[in-house]
Amino acid sequence: MAGGPIASGPGLGANAGKNKFSGILMVSFAAFAGILFGYDTGTIAGITAMKDWLRLFGEPSTDLVNHPTGYAITSSQQSLVTSILSAGTFFGALAGASIADRVGRRGGVFIATAVFSAGVALQTGCHQWAAFVVGRVLAGLGVGLISTLIPMYQSECAPKWIRGAVVSGYQWAITIGLLLASVINNATKDRDDHSAWRIPTGIQLIWAFILTVGMLWLPESPRFLIKQGRDADAAKALSRLTALDPSDPEVEVELNDIRANLREEQELGESSYADCFKASHNKIALRTLSGIFIQAWQQLTGINFIFYYGTSFFTHAGIKNPFLTQVATGVVNVFMTIPGMWGIERFGRRPLLIWGAVVMCICEYLVAIIGVTISVQNSSGQKALVALVCIYIAAFACTWGPIAWVVIGEIYPLNVRAKAMSLAAASNWLWNFGIGYATPYLVNTGPGNAGLEVKVFFIWGSTCACCVIFSYFCIPETKGLSLEQIDLLYQNSTPITSTRYRRELIANDVHTSDVHGAPGKSLHVDEKDEADKV
Repeated sequence: MAGGPIASGPGLGANAGKNKFSGILMVSFAAFAGILFGYDTGTIAGITAMKDWLRLFGEPSTDLVNHPTGYAITSSQQSLVTSILSAGTFFGALAGASIADRVGRRGGVFIATAVFSAGVALQTGCHQWAAFVVGRVLAGLGVGLISTLIPMYQSECAPKWIRGAVVSGYQWAITIGLLLASVINNATKDRDDHSAWRIPTGIQLIWAFILTVGMLWLPESPRFLIKQGRDADAAKALSRLTALDPSDPEVEVELNDIRANLREEQELGESSYADCFKASHNKIALRTLSGIFIQAWQQLTGINFIFYYGTSFFTHAGIKNPFLTQVATGVVNVFMTIPGMWGIERFGRRPLLIWGAVVMCICEYLVAIIGVTISVQNSSGQKALVALVCIYIAAFACTWGPIAWVVIGEIYPLNVRAKAMSLAAASNWLWNFGIGYATPYLVNTGPGNAGLEVKVFFIWGSTCACCVIFSYFCIPETKGLSLEQIDLLYQNSTPITSTRYRRELIANDVHTSDVHGAPGKSLHVDEKDEADKV
């Protein structure tokens, strides 16, 4: 997989050859956790439209136009069952920081899969509404833990020249999970018994088992081990990730950079959540807020409207086979993430975020305009809507989908990384919950609802316009830098000037340990360079 320019400064695998793929493969496997995330998110959209599930948890309905199965749940029930997972994930994401710092990034994944499996088992075997909702909460706690732990583990263990692509693999796995959910829902939807929804729900236990067994063979994060004072274990873990001997001088160079960065941070004392928002020379407050808001804006692009409510939306829009259309959007999501994994190391984070938001904004405004000007009987217009939605999903999949997770995995210093990442992941789930809960009231017609229907895309288009502004002013270019070099980037440049300073870091081969030992080697980019290209 092609990357950008290779920075020769410190970072896992930076000094090992690019043909050392053993570590890359190990770290890439951790991305499998994204399947749990994506599948659980995607399966509920189909399950809540299945006849047997509606018959068990809903009420008979005579409105066969909007409820062709003859059964329906209320808007409040639909909001609750869809969004309650995100409530669990919010608290799980926050808990991920404490678990990551106490038992490790890898150890925390085992706890996450156990909690997730308990929730799935409860959903699969229940007959009562309350039990199904509690199962969703438990599964959400597990997914929330994973959403903090896995990007952190990957960012700390992946070689810097391919870190963006490796962490993007997590988002790719999410899209695969969404697609698998659509395919399995489509395969079981016509069953007229509990197996229609219990099969797609119970299959999640398989994904949890695969992840648990696979993680047994992966090393712990060397950065976590250094932070715990376990230098010998860190050298062994790093040697596995770089395919070098633990006593190799290159391994020691990389460990020294991690130690130097950690020492400077420890001089400031033990970190708390309040420290994530303190003004400091390395702009921790800006970095924390950037992570929180990039996850919020990712949700506000409206992508989960399609994956949570796509089946219902396509039905009301006049699409004859909404389940199949949902599968089609899932296919687009999976395959368009692949060029994004390549592009993130070829073009960088910043330009893809800006231009991706521009394309999404245009598509969503067009969907809204076309949707309000044609009838549901206009087959050509409906096809145009589906095509625009697919282009919009493609733009998201290769830009904002993976890059938001890459950014929060690499912009934080080690002493607050776990806490800051948990805040960013919690932000994702908080907005996920809010959007999931509010959408039925915004879209549905009838008393107590806004009845926006397709006009909701005017909202998503406007939020994508805000994404452009946010990316330009708040997100720096970090392609090809080690996590320690990114700390230097924040200290000595602004997001707008970051592209030029990044080139100087690479050209001057600046190591963190060098700068800490010789302040005169620090580089600086003046504000006059703010006109530097994105």
